Order: sequence, then structure tokens, then C-alpha cells
Amino acid sequence: MGETQIHDLSAMHLRDAIRSGEISSRQAVAHFLERIDSLNDSNGAFISVSAGRALQEADTADELQAAGDATGLQFVGSVGPLAAALRNQGAISLGKTQVPEFGLTSYSENNIAPPARNPYDTALSAGGSSGGSAAAVATRMLPFGPASDAGGSIRIPAAATGLIGLKPNRGRVPAGSGQADAAGFGVAGPLARTAADAGVLLDAMVQSPHHRALGVPRRPRTISPSGAAQPEPPPSFLAAALRAEGRFRIGVSLASPFEGHFPIDVDPEAMAALQTGIDRLTALGHDVVEAPIHYDRSYPEAFTTAWTSMVAAAPIAEDREPDLMPLTRTYRERAMKRGAAEFIGAVNTLKRFEAETLRQFSDYDMILTPALAMTPRPVGWYTSDPDEDYKRQCQYCPFSSFVNVIGLPAITAPTLHTADGLPMGIQLIGRPGGEAELLSTVAQLEE
Repeated sequence: MGETQIHDLSAMHLRDAIRSGEISSRQAVAHFLERIDSLNDSNGAFISVSAGRALQEADTADELQAAGDATGLQFVGSVGPLAAALRNQGAISLGKTQVPEFGLTSYSENNIAPPARNPYDTALSAGGSSGGSAAAVATRMLPFGPASDAGGSIRIPAAATGLIGLKPNRGRVPAGSGQADAAGFGVAGPLARTAADAGVLLDAMVQSPHHRALGVPRRPRTISPSGAAQPEPPPSFLAAALRAEGRFRIGVSLASPFEGHFPIDVDPEAMAALQTGIDRLTALGHDVVEAPIHYDRSYPEAFTTAWTSMVAAAPIAEDREPDLMPLTRTYRERAMKRGAAEFIGAVNTLKRFEAETLRQFSDYDMILTPALAMTPRPVGWYTSDPDEDYKRQCQYCPFSSFVNVIGLPAITAPTLHTADGLPMGIQLIGRPGGEAELLSTVAQLEE
């Protein structure tokens, strides 16, 4: 490899180097394990590392490649069933990354392992809930990482650590089922350093077998010579990122559905990142206009009711309840006191919110917002008071959760660094099934 280190390669180029035989799977896995060993203590990305198993799987992959079975290996941190699905696509998991308790919060701090820290300043949080995965990718302990997003958990840590974070369309890559995600907010997606790398991982996720894949626009069908209707092959998100085509009508909005419930202020750094995004998109030829979006004031209470319902359904032994974090314990107690009618009422409110918001968004190809309202928060900034903790989360990331409620794809991308060297960025919310357009647009910004 000369002077270029394995971790300096993009995920796409690493994949190609393994396929060509320039790098073996074992070499790549061993290299990333060495980086984890040297960097993890200061970043808190991994809570456990499966080195032995990863090396065994790498040896097997090399044997298969020698026999002519190219798997196109990916190297990821584990996030449960998603990692198992990715393994079917040739992925090798290097361990489990840090997440908050039940994935509830916009910061990755818990009682079982050190917090996920921001590599740009380790006194700051890497965000959450996929903070460990973001810290691992940002420090090049991983070439990219899978994550899940039920209220911003991909986009928040991506924005805090200067990565590309893509929340796909509802149902594109399901992340939950049953009571674990009764409101249907969750979807899995990629964390990556480039739009192309995000496309590589999303392609693998889409090709993986998943249940309950609802809400994704159906692909058109073609007629075979025999007269039978056949679905077209799934789109290549990598190809969309590499083409970097398209000019779009983009509506800019600073509105948040949490306005009126909590004071929402956008820091100067966040506004500067938004303006930089506007300027660059305009220079690229996009039609960037102000969007007079407004949101139903009933959103905050309805979202909180639906969002915390999964905590009530969690199978936790009574004698373990005191071990829960203060926020988790409080919201679990409140959720368990609610009746089914209250939950159904909240979901119905959010369905009306979805319909009205989609109607407003339909005038644009994309909606542009700040990624975060504040610079990355210090570790420990969120207090032990559950209600103050929740308020601070909503104020830090007021543009995230409603995207899960309406089911649209969204992507965050860095646009500048502050005077202190911290990354700040933008969020683009796409049309139904518009992940390819989002990746193409971010690729244009990268160029």
C-alpha cells in the first residue's frame, strides 16, 4: 500500500482492494483491530471487541475469495439484528459500539461503559443514540458503520462528528418490529465519511433480507419476453452518489414542531453552517428558497407519548428497575401508567401531523434545515433531572424527530468547522423514496 494506510482508504476503495486481492480480509481486519486497541480508550466507541471471531471470519473470507467467491466484505460495528443481516452480505463485525440505554437519548452515555466521545474534542459528546458507531467511523476505527434512527439517532451523531448520516425512507431498511417500535419510527441506515461510502453500505442494507419492509415506494415492473411482469433490480445508491447529478428546488426552514413547547434557539455556528450550505447549493445551480413551513402544536406531547412507549414494553425484571438511568426509569414509569387509548390517540395525532407536513413539503424536492441547533454538547451536559434532560435534547436537535414521524429520508452533511475546529452541518429531507437524490446532492457538495 506504500505510504497510504488501510484506514486512509474510503470504504469503497477498501472494498475494491479486497476484491482485487491487493489487500486480504485478514490484513484489513487486523489493521482496524489495532486502531481500536490504540484509540478506543480515549474515544469510548466500542463497549466490546470481538477480535478472535472477526479474524476467523476474515480467514474464511480469504479462503472463499481464493476459491473464486468474492464477498465484497464490509467491516462494521455490531447493532444487533442489523449486523446479522449485513453479515449475510459479507460484513465482518468487529464488536459492539456504545449506545445509550434503549437508544433513547441524543447522547451515548450509560452506566455500563465509558461514554462515546467526540474525536474533535474528547470533552464533548459524540451524540446519540449511535454515538459509538459515529466515534468509530470519525476516528477511522471503522471504514463506515451501520446505525439506526427512530428520532435522529443516525443524523445527530453524524452531525456532531462531521460525518454523512443517512436516515432512509420508512421501511427501506426496517430496524424494529412489534412493540419495540409500535409507532413505526425506526429505520436503519449508514454512517460514513463520504456520500459514496454511505451508498455502498445502504446498497448492502437494502439487499439484506428484512421483514416488515413497509412504506417504500414500489419499484416499477418490466415485462419479460415471456410476458411475465418482473420487478426491476433495486437501485444502486452508490451509483447515484458517484453520478452526483440533479438540480432541485430546496425549501429552507428553521421551523421546529417543538417551538412553543420549549424555547428553541439556533446558535450562530449552526446558522453559519446553514448559510454555507445555502450558498454552496445555490452556486451548484439548485433553486434554494425560503419555505413557510409550520407545524401542529400538538406534536411534542404526542411524540413523547409514542416515543417512550417502547420503554414500557421492555422486559425488565422488577429488581433491575433501580439500575435504570433516571430518564429511562421516569419515562418507563409514566408510559406504563398510560392506557392503550392514550397511546392510540397520540399515534392518530402524529398521523394527522404526517399528512399535513407532507402536504407542505410537496411544494419542494427537498427541505433544508440546520443539522443541529447547537455545537456538540459536553459529556455530562445532560442532567440527572429527567424533564430537564429531555428538554435539553429537544433544544439540541429540534429538527430530527419529526422526520421519523413523517417517514421521509433525510441526510446530514458537514459544511464548515467552527473557530474551535468543531464540525457543523445541514440536514436535507427528501421526497418519498428519495435517498438517491439526497446522496447525489451531498456528493455535489463534497466536490
